[in-house]
Amino acid sequence: MSFNIDDIRADFPILSQKVNGKPLVYFDNGATSQKPQVVIDAISKYYQEINANIHRGVHTLSQLATDAYEASRTKIQNHIHAKFAHEVIFTSGTTHAINIVANGFASLIKTGDEVLISAMEHHSNIVPWQMLCEKTGATLKVIPMNEAGELIISEFDQLVTKNTKIVAVNHISNALGTINPIEYLIQKAHDFGAAILIDGAQAVPHLKPNVQELDCDFYVFSGHKICGPTGTGILYGKEAWLNKLPPYQGGGEMIKEVTFEKTTYAELPHKFEAGTPNISGGIVLGTAVDYMNKVGFENIQIQEKELLDYGTKRLLEIEGLKIYGTAKDKTSVISFNIEGIHPYDIGTIIDKLGIAVRTGHHCAQPIMDFFKIPGTIRASFAFYNTKEEIDSLIEALQRAKMMLS
Repeated sequence: MSFNIDDIRADFPILSQKVNGKPLVYFDNGATSQKPQVVIDAISKYYQEINANIHRGVHTLSQLATDAYEASRTKIQNHIHAKFAHEVIFTSGTTHAINIVANGFASLIKTGDEVLISAMEHHSNIVPWQMLCEKTGATLKVIPMNEAGELIISEFDQLVTKNTKIVAVNHISNALGTINPIEYLIQKAHDFGAAILIDGAQAVPHLKPNVQELDCDFYVFSGHKICGPTGTGILYGKEAWLNKLPPYQGGGEMIKEVTFEKTTYAELPHKFEAGTPNISGGIVLGTAVDYMNKVGFENIQIQEKELLDYGTKRLLEIEGLKIYGTAKDKTSVISFNIEGIHPYDIGTIIDKLGIAVRTGHHCAQPIMDFFKIPGTIRASFAFYNTKEEIDSLIEALQRAKMMLS
């Protein structure tokens, strides 16, 4: 597909609307992406034509729903290059996926063992591991970062030991845009016999992970950040690890046989998919992946790199503006503050001008504590954004600064 920005933007009906009487400029893609018409239509089509429960009925609609759901699983398997379709577990999102793994590790680690995370994690990749350590007596250790928002790899080399049982790090920081050197982290973790989970929530909108090439043990992400529905996500796990972990929830679908004396569990992937899932969401997540691949990740990366470079240049023209997260390797996220002005106040004013950004700690309070700030303004760009929209952001920020200074 050739990349024509006008054609791309026409795919997203919300981008043509006005907010507070101004054309919408949506720069909160790190929180959730907008949805193309093909995804919106697919949700409607599911409920109009094949709404039925899956894996349980012999009737036609149930079989159609099951086939569509499993076809989506196969699409995602191919998209991330998983070896087997049953290594792809549908979840409600990244948080759910991490909790499945953290809960499973409760039966595998003990006092004296160590869990290693990084200083730039989203709360969803901190709290489950804290809970695990509290439950088991294991120790949580943290890979520090530097002023540029990059992990200090020499410190990681010292922290990972034979006592490390699992490393959990994000592929890309949601607050800073830093792209972490996960290939090195994965190899080093494996050198010490540790498993490694990669939080790909912020990565999958920008790139296609190849989980077999990466050799990660787990890779997790959310569907709503890649033009898919909310309430959808994926846990990829190597077959051996998924077989080793106990189920996270008990109920229907995840069982092989139930008696009052004993229950045996279903094979993968159903072992981790208790109850009626978000069927429409799972099916339409496949539609969203198809759309992203049609646009082309090479095209996406070129467009977003241009937006990142242009946005950085324009923002730094504003006197008193400081960018947090200046890693050499980063994606299209810019976190910043203007000296002497609270980020919330700026976010509120520019919203009146139709500009949607995120303000606050972005569920990454330790990062804000590191920089000794209450939060930042975060502009996160997607492939359907434009340089003209960045110009509108700059104009709005200048106006807000004048009002608040």
